[in-house]
Amino acid sequence: MGPQPLALSHQPSSMTRIRVFDTPTRLARALALDIARALAARPDIGLGLPTGRTPIPLYRALVSLHRAGRIDFSRASTFNLDEFLGLEARDPRSYHAFMQRHLFDHVNLSPRRIHFLNGAVKNVRAECERYERAIRRAGGIGLQILGLGTNGHIGFNEPGRALVAHTHGTRLTPGTRRANAALFGRRVGAVPHEALSMGMATILHAERIVLVATGATKARCVERMIQGPVTPRLPASFLQLHRNTEVWLDRLAGARLKASRSG
Repeated sequence: MGPQPLALSHQPSSMTRIRVFDTPTRLARALALDIARALAARPDIGLGLPTGRTPIPLYRALVSLHRAGRIDFSRASTFNLDEFLGLEARDPRSYHAFMQRHLFDHVNLSPRRIHFLNGAVKNVRAECERYERAIRRAGGIGLQILGLGTNGHIGFNEPGRALVAHTHGTRLTPGTRRANAALFGRRVGAVPHEALSMGMATILHAERIVLVATGATKARCVERMIQGPVTPRLPASFLQLHRNTEVWLDRLAGARLKASRSG
């Protein structure tokens, strides 16, 4: 049985938990402290983690907390959202290597509790099914951190006529490939055309979701995500269906919202 499309089966609830910070640095520090509290309350929590430029300040803040003895990852499990298809884990351009550089090499996560999609596989379907099983075996994702693409993608769930519910292989849009060119020597042509990604239903099964968006280039997408309709043309809009989603913004990303709450 192949990947299943994600159907819209009920009316969305409004996203009311919006926090706006003066700067990305303040946002990152506040979210790092929030994650530290979540780990203190539930040391074996499953954490869903993103890559890209947006979470780098968060990962720096988490490393700082760990060095200060204020956060303990020893019993936590992590699941990354996505990976490029065709890249091995040791490839410095992979998301696996990105996470090692920015977070995992600097905190006390157990290597056996760190989970990635394997971009080097030949059998994409089997790998996606394996990842879904791993999430279930870990007890699910308690806290999912998300970034936001300028076209509204989260993970590598790209805009389209329909979204795939569970972990799947996907073809990247030209805009997404351009956004990732920095990892490939700024050569868009070197960015893989395909990737593996958690699906929207997998993401929406997390107990709590925090989406982070910073910078003026995200403002229009943030407005559509929160104040527009739920549509596969803007995958992030599906977060309106989740009962425990928070949107954390800096002032530039939140500039187009009609109302916001400062943090």
